[in-house]
Amino acid sequence: MSNKKLLILFFHPRFEDSRVNARLVEGVKQLRDITFRDMYELYPDFNINVEFEQAQLLAHDIVIWHHPFYWYNCPPLMKQWLDLVLEYGWAYGKNGNKLSGKWAMNVISSGGNFNVYQKEGRNRFTHREFLNSFDQTAHLCQMEYLPPFIVPGANKLSAAEIEDYMIRYTQIVHFLMNEQIDIEKLKLVENFNQLNADQWEHQFYKMQ
Repeated sequence: MSNKKLLILFFHPRFEDSRVNARLVEGVKQLRDITFRDMYELYPDFNINVEFEQAQLLAHDIVIWHHPFYWYNCPPLMKQWLDLVLEYGWAYGKNGNKLSGKWAMNVISSGGNFNVYQKEGRNRFTHREFLNSFDQTAHLCQMEYLPPFIVPGANKLSAAEIEDYMIRYTQIVHFLMNEQIDIEKLKLVENFNQLNADQWEHQFYKMQ
């Protein structure tokens, strides 16, 4: 494990009703060397402490936006967080370089499966294409945007399938905190779902 610090910002307005996210959260909260923050619990009134949130970003190297995929986007509190915390002159724009070099990614639970998220499917675009606004947000803030991790068809998953996704999520967190990742190769991947743990080690670790 490296000295990288990882921050999970979890945005779910109905967390008490989510089987999938309850198990995902239970898994990653037990990991060492990460900071997990339930944002709807912290800010039920949407009154975000901007300075504190910015300090959290400065103190970490990797930021995971973990949220359900609502109407091809994020829940309202996460949008408010993006609007207020990533300020001009701090995160982007003139002298706005405080997040330069940090990594960001989305972890999402989706009601639709991969079949409906493609050009020929009902939703006409892939999950990754819908997430381009977050990619551009990271780019504007001089951050590296990593492939997302997607839990598709979340409402119909069995307990065993949910458990598999939880294990994959924890594996991804461990992988990201490794010092030797070739970030340029990793950014070429559509999503983390296309990879398994064996591939990570052989394809995306820098040669010594």
